[in-house]
Amino acid sequence: MAQPDHSPAAERNKQPILEVLQSLLPASGRALEIASGTGQHVVWFAQHLPLWDWQPTEVHQGALYNVEVRATEADLVNIDTALQLDVCKEPWFPDGSAQAGPYGLVLCINMLHIAPWAACAALMRGAAQYLTPDGVLVTYGPYFEADVVPTQSNLDFDKSLRAHDSSFGIRQLADVAEEAKRAGLRLQARHALPANNLLLVWARV
Repeated sequence: MAQPDHSPAAERNKQPILEVLQSLLPASGRALEIASGTGQHVVWFAQHLPLWDWQPTEVHQGALYNVEVRATEADLVNIDTALQLDVCKEPWFPDGSAQAGPYGLVLCINMLHIAPWAACAALMRGAAQYLTPDGVLVTYGPYFEADVVPTQSNLDFDKSLRAHDSSFGIRQLADVAEEAKRAGLRLQARHALPANNLLLVWARV
């Protein structure tokens, strides 16, 4: 069996993100992860939030292998089979399907800057549709903020992203908040995490 992909960045940030989730979430619930990537995050969170059931998803079919291998190796019963999901193809789930939630947490880590801008609006709409009334959407990654001088590392990262794909790039937090507002969500909390990343908590208006 081939080894799953490994992300050094995911290995570094999984604990800081977990600590915020532990302070934020109730003891139990149901979570939907968007863009699960290598699966390192969902396995780590499922291990440390064992009363939460986790539904991982990925737009790339090949990446689903990463999640399945890691979940199987960890022998965790609270991770459901990973599903292929493109946030821009709505609705995400058929009405009445088990995957249609509702979810107390929709979690999206390091996606908005490596997806077309339309994915931001689609993420907000989908989260608003599938969250419980008191559930939250949590996004994590780099953002540019008004009145906050950007770090050189984020400026360089943004330039490299746009050189790779002109539809990519670090997003302005104000623009993300506007898309959230259109979907009926608001920014509830902002957490500054290492390496110039923000963890943002979005809740219903």
